[in-house]
Amino acid sequence: MADTLGCWNIADLRRKARARLPLGVWEYLERGVEDESGMARNREAFDRLTFRPRVLRKVDRVDTCTTLLGSESALPLAIAPTGAAGMMWHRGDLALAKAAAKAGVPFCISSASMMDVEAFARIDGIRWFQLYMWENRELSFDVVRRAQAIGCEALFVTLDLPVPPNREYLWRNGFGMPFQLNGRNLADILAHPRWLASVIGRYMLEGGLPRQANLPEELRQSVVRGAKPGALFKQDDLVWEDIARLRELWPGKLVLKGVLHPGDASQAVEMGADGVVVSNHGARSLDHSVAAIDALPSVVEAVGGRISVLLDSGIRRGSDVVKALALGADGAMVGRATLYGLAAAGEAGVTRALDLLGAEISRTMAMLGLASVEVIDSDALG
Repeated sequence: MADTLGCWNIADLRRKARARLPLGVWEYLERGVEDESGMARNREAFDRLTFRPRVLRKVDRVDTCTTLLGSESALPLAIAPTGAAGMMWHRGDLALAKAAAKAGVPFCISSASMMDVEAFARIDGIRWFQLYMWENRELSFDVVRRAQAIGCEALFVTLDLPVPPNREYLWRNGFGMPFQLNGRNLADILAHPRWLASVIGRYMLEGGLPRQANLPEELRQSVVRGAKPGALFKQDDLVWEDIARLRELWPGKLVLKGVLHPGDASQAVEMGADGVVVSNHGARSLDHSVAAIDALPSVVEAVGGRISVLLDSGIRRGSDVVKALALGADGAMVGRATLYGLAAAGEAGVTRALDLLGAEISRTMAMLGLASVEVIDSDALG
């Protein structure tokens, strides 16, 4: 597994990302909410799980391929939707999409991206689209139609942010919306000239700072000016009937993201969803939420194999993915792990992150005596 970045695990990519990014951008990527107990809880839950390997199982050829939401994937994982990728690398969303396509895994476009959904039309590979609902529901329905038009195979509706999360550090460091320069963040930005030139400088040469994409032109505004009335996401009045409307509108796979309660998972089945993502938003929404991996078994039991179940939040190693599969998930979604790669080295960094995770998945499976994804089950756990 060749490496030109000097990175031999996701933690190495994380260190490179931290060195390259200004504090405000780094904190948006790395931190949680309020007292930030949730991120540690996600990791502790993974770390509590142990393996019980089998021997003499012929693992000279390990097959990591699987099917995710009806599409063949080279690994049992997908790149999760992330809204600020364009601030970590110039046109970062495209770098994520290209790396995913080369690796043969799905990429989920974020409706909070700084790029129009149409920008991904020429990217090969499996494309999914993630939706936050705007106050004007017709704007949301319009972007859903646009995602369908470019060939997105699945629609992910994120449900775990009914109200804006309490990320106090963003207001402290000036990187909230709108962005506000102050003495502290200006000095820090100037202390990161590579990022300033390669990200902000390139945007300025192209005509100006990024804007919230996927809105009508009259509602778009740059990140330094905040959102215009009607351009804010609004999900505090979202109910199951809205999901039914999306089910009518969307002909592809419909997935509900941010499900932790088995009752909600059962309701998702009844509403005609094709899948759920067991996720606590990477501990970026409700600080004292249950760890996603702890919530996974009850959700798997509730859906009873009728729909797909993906696991998101806290994944840093390929072994974490194998643990999720052993508890019944069909696959996993990775967010911060690939963003570390993006912030460290762009598309090459994302590729490195996926290579590392893929190698760790394969190695863990071999150590457990498992030659294919389809034979991973709870017997692998101690």
